[in-house]
Formats: sequence, structure tokens, C-alpha cells
Amino acid sequence: MRVNDGEKTPMATAAQPDDVISFGPFTLIVGARLLTRNGAPIELGARAFDILVALLSQPNEVVSKSDLFARVWPDVTIEEASLRFHVARLRKALGDGRDGARYIATLPGRGYCFVADVSRSGRRDHAPPSAGRDDRFAAPIASADDERETDAGPIWSGHLLPVRLVRMVGRADSVAALCTRLAASRFVSIVGPGGVGKTTLAVAAAHDLLMSSVRSALFFDLGMLTDPGMVSASLASILGISVRSDNPTPSIIACLRDKRMLLVFDNCEHVVDAVAGVTAQIFRATSQVHILATTREALRAEGEYVYRLEPLDVPPEDSPASAALTFPAAQLFLDRAAAGGARLNPNDANAAIVAAVCRKLDGVPLAIELAAGRVAALGLQQTAALLDQRLTLLWHGQRTAPPRQQTLHATLDWSYGLLSELERVVLRSLAVFVGHFTMEAAQAVATSAAVDQARVLDAMESLVSKSMVVATPVGETMRYRLLATTRSYLLGLDAGTAELSDLARRHVDYCQRWLKRAAATRPALSDALERAPYLDGLADVRAALDWCFGPDGNSAAGVSLAAAAVPVFLAMSLLTECHRWAETALAAINDTARSGFE
Repeated sequence: MRVNDGEKTPMATAAQPDDVISFGPFTLIVGARLLTRNGAPIELGARAFDILVALLSQPNEVVSKSDLFARVWPDVTIEEASLRFHVARLRKALGDGRDGARYIATLPGRGYCFVADVSRSGRRDHAPPSAGRDDRFAAPIASADDERETDAGPIWSGHLLPVRLVRMVGRADSVAALCTRLAASRFVSIVGPGGVGKTTLAVAAAHDLLMSSVRSALFFDLGMLTDPGMVSASLASILGISVRSDNPTPSIIACLRDKRMLLVFDNCEHVVDAVAGVTAQIFRATSQVHILATTREALRAEGEYVYRLEPLDVPPEDSPASAALTFPAAQLFLDRAAAGGARLNPNDANAAIVAAVCRKLDGVPLAIELAAGRVAALGLQQTAALLDQRLTLLWHGQRTAPPRQQTLHATLDWSYGLLSELERVVLRSLAVFVGHFTMEAAQAVATSAAVDQARVLDAMESLVSKSMVVATPVGETMRYRLLATTRSYLLGLDAGTAELSDLARRHVDYCQRWLKRAAATRPALSDALERAPYLDGLADVRAALDWCFGPDGNSAAGVSLAAAAVPVFLAMSLLTECHRWAETALAAINDTARSGFE
């Protein structure tokens, strides 16, 4: 190691914003405050980054502790232990000491020295890995001990984020899209149903933004609050703001006005009005604060851009076994099963079972993780079989997860509990549908003596916005469905016998009317695209027939429904099924006739 204690070398000048400094596999872009290793960004706190720049400004020279204090902590009294802490973090990030690599030497009583070979250019000859981002938002990453004073009091300006997942399956494109949208819009809400991975995505995006667009980040879990009135006060408390009024928002804005930071509001749905109010005010009053919210219902606040997070892609039913395991949902299942200790042979038989499980769970990450966690104890086939018994709603996930996310039942309880009574009644009605349904169908089954069509329409709109009902455009119309886990939860609720009987009868009446219309169009059912909606409709007809000929049903209605179904079954070439229901209806007629003679 060569250490120059005397005259400074030509490179021993302060690094300039347009400098690009290289050493080993690392490249430091000073102006962008970006360090990369073989092109991949390396996360560094602001203090560690400033220490590295100071050492690289004087390579092979001793930089005293007092000089580092002056450059990294100007006008702040700091203990030597903090310097040692950040140097240790810097060494760890560089891999100093691993595989013979040496970068920073400690000279006891004197300071530190950067000892690796260094090259520096005076201009940026290449763009960082985050090329394409808006450099207006480029800023240093703050460390967790960073605190500054403002007129309104101290504001915490470090980053407090949950640890991102080591391996996040199938969401790389979503993270990139979300970061791009946040850089452009500054205010984005991730909206989606419970268990779809909104928080996981938000945390990953926040970590990425700390590498490119914001100086600091704060994660605010609103799930811990029950009183909407505490949203602003709790945010002020986390920021370290001393508030002496009933309205903390002006003090929050005063502190944030000139800050370049990211605020993550997680789990907003139960205090959505309060969050919408405070975020809209922050957005209007600041120019560099970025806001990221996770919620099952859009905030509908000024400046908000809604990013709808869909479940993971699942293998289609006609997907070859060799291709099924390449879909994100299947990859997540295999990853979590392996993490739980299961050893699955990726053969065609297992691939087909995994694909079926993922389809049955609609690609919802939480549901897939809970199912995959059972494989080590139950085996793949038994786990798949148990999905039909609704036991998956009670399977437990990670112990460290919030209580509302430890089981699917708890997650759905949380969402269901936030609905109005009208929304609950309509949602329970929708559980009668097996697959996709139209707005007309929803109104037909949910309209009753207590709920008219207009209120059903309002409730449907609200349920879609709250991510309880999935809406999919098909041509110029919309079709709706419940996720399988949501439907399973609703069917398990204790509903009154009278409510269930009335609902089943309305469902039968709707299927009867649908079959008459379908029979009138049967000559046009040769086209596969035109046949698809009829397959969805026939799934509901089967469910209605099952109820009619079941113990609590109405066999007379079943006979009429089966007769109406025959032409459509024939048009769809479902001959076996046509025979089955015709035979069931004839048996019911015979039973009725025999009972009349007795």
C-alpha cells in the first residue's frame, strides 16, 4: 500500500459533479450520486456515499477524521463512533476484504485512505443503469440518522422502509412502470384486492426510487390506526414534528415544502377520506415530495394517478406442461414451496397440478404462497385437493405478517368489514355466480324487495372501485367476476335461509331468461369467440340446476330450467350433459307423479 503524506497528487482535488470515477468493478457517478458494480446499482446511505467521495478525491492519501467530519457532517457535532459505523457500512457495500479486494485502509490515530487503483474522467461518457429517468429528481440518498432543522421544527429525513423481498416473482415490470409513473406524476396509488401484493410492490419501488429519484423515504403503515382523525397527527409524529394545534397538516407541509422525499402510505382503505385530504394538500403545496399509496380503493385525491395491480399471470388450461412452469404464478408457487422445504420434481404431472392450483387461486400471490406453504407437509396432490374444501382460507402464512394478512380469511374479513350494509348484501348475492357475469345479471339476482336496481348499480360501482369485484372489458361491454377466494369466503358466511332461498330463486329465474335468449341465437354459436360467453352462462345454469334438484331446491323450477337448457346444450355439442339433465328432469317428473298417486 502506498500512502502519500506529503504533496498532493494531481488527482487529489475535490470530486466534481460531472466526474465519473472507476475502481475495480465499481463506477461512481458523482453528480447522480450513483455507485454501480458491473453496471448494477449499489445502495449506499448519504453519509457513506459522501465518505466514499471524500476518500476518492484523495486516493492513496490519508484523509483525517477531522477532514471527514468537516466534509460529511458540516456544522454538526458528531461522535467518532458514527464515522466508524458508516465506514464499516461502506466497506461492507464494497465487499472490502472479500476475495482479496482492498479498498479502504485504516490508519490508527490518523484517518482513512483509499488504496485501490482509481481512474477519473471529467465528463459522463455513459448513462447510469437508470437512464431515462428525469434528472430533475436526482438527489442523494439520506441515511437513517440524518436530521435537519426547519422553521417548524426538526424533520426526520432519513429512510425508514421495510426490507424488500430477496426474491420477488413476476413483478419486475410493475416495479419499473411504477417508478417511471412516480417520477412523472409524483402521486400514485397502487389499487388492488387484498393479497395481490400491493405492499410488496410499494416497498420494492421505494427502494429503487432511493437509488434514483428521491433523497429519503418514509413508510407509514395506516393499518395500525382506527381513528381517521389520527392520520395527520401520526404522520407529524413520525416526521418528528412538534404540533401544538388541532390541525397538524400546515406544520407537515411547512416541513415538507422544500424536501425531496417519498412518502409511502400503506393500507389506506379504512381511512381513505382522511388520507385523501392530507395527500392532496401535500401534493399541492410541494414540488418535490413523491407520494405512493397502497389501497383497495382509489383515494380520488387531486393529482392521484391510479395504478391497478392485477394478480400474477397463470397458465391457461390449454398450456403445455413444459410451458406452464414459466408463468409467474407457477414460479411463485414453486419458489414458496421450496422455501417451505418441499422438493418437487418439475415433471409434466406436477406441472399440470401446479398450473391448476394457480388458476383456481386466480394468480393471487398471498393465496398461492399460503397453498405452497402446505406442500412440504401435505404433498402437492393433497394440497390441490384441499382447495375445493375452502380450507385454504384458514391456512396460516408468515408469523411476522400483520394479523389481517396472516390468513386469507383475515384478509377478506378486513375488506368485508369496510363495506356498507348495502354493499355486503349485493356482494353476497354475486357469490351465486360461478364465473363471469354481466351487469344485467348482477341486477337480476341482487334486486329484491329491499334493494332496487338503481341501488344495485351504485353498489356494483363501489364494489369494483374497492377491488371486491373484478371488471374486465369484453369488446364494448364489461363483464364482472369474483376472485375464487372472495367467492369461497362469501359462500362460507352465515346467511339466513330465507335470504339464500330468495337469491337461488332469482338466480334460477335469470338463467331461465338467459337460456331463452341463447336458444334464439344458437345458429350463430359455431364461432369459438361467440361461444365463450355461453360457456360462462352454462356454468351458472349448472349451478342453478344443482340447487333446483338439491335437498332445499325446487324440482318444478328445475324441470322447466332443464327443458330450456336442452337446445343450448345441443347447440354447444354438450350431448352427454344434455342427456344427464334431461334424465334428471324426467326422474323428478316421475317422482312428482308417483307422490300424487300415493
